[in-house]
Amino acid sequence: MLKTHTLLAAALALGLTTAAYAATGEFNNLCAEGLAQHKQIKTDCSINGSYQGKTYCFGSDNAKETFMKDPATHLTKAEAFYQKEHRG
Repeated sequence: MLKTHTLLAAALALGLTTAAYAATGEFNNLCAEGLAQHKQIKTDCSINGSYQGKTYCFGSDNAKETFMKDPATHLTKAEAFYQKEHRG
């Protein structure tokens, strides 16, 4: 019985760690590709990707795929829009 509880506790701890990781993207977890298109789309960051050591969140797999085809260009657009909308 103790082994079952230990496994359950380990699985729960892993789930909490994963959930915490999923909520640590740039732009306050807004969809990076959405920002590049001048849209503010809140995400839970469960769909994410890394570029230059930073994690970016996406609202869909399609948004991630589009962003990752040319991340430098999309990131420049996303940063400009985010800074414009979130001054101070």
